[in-house]
Amino acid sequence: MTTGLISIRKAKQADAANIAGVYEDTWRHTYQGIIPHLPLSQMIARRGPGSWQRSLHRGMVALVLEFDSEIAGYVTLGRSRMRGTPYGGELFELYVRPVFQGVGFGGRLFQAARTELEGRGIDGLCVWALADNEIACAFYLHMGGRQISEGADQFGDRTLRKVAFAWR
Repeated sequence: MTTGLISIRKAKQADAANIAGVYEDTWRHTYQGIIPHLPLSQMIARRGPGSWQRSLHRGMVALVLEFDSEIAGYVTLGRSRMRGTPYGGELFELYVRPVFQGVGFGGRLFQAARTELEGRGIDGLCVWALADNEIACAFYLHMGGRQISEGADQFGDRTLRKVAFAWR
């Protein structure tokens, strides 16, 4: 899928360092002030290039969005962890570098992920987001998701509420 300088493709092991860069940039930008500093830094450190290479080698399904040959964002996806629901697929992560946010790249990645899941015979889709990540929650609502569940994640000594959005 190519439009001018924008393309979306399956990630390769050679993309690991660039994906790790997107992850770090977006996590620092998005979660600073939401997730305590030490747990945030530890999570970023654990998801460096080596971690991404190993995950991609083991078959993680990831799509990258390139803009002018630079990886501007990525999405990881697979079978839903929410068993017993009509939502067979899940987006585990969808991140776009802060400099590229607000220009439609997230929507392109979202649609490409839905197409990829459908191509694998997986119907329905869900995604979790921290409730304090207002931009992500607004994005998923804008993409037509509806909130179906709540939960919590622990980050150091802080418990943060998360919400699940779903699409049939």
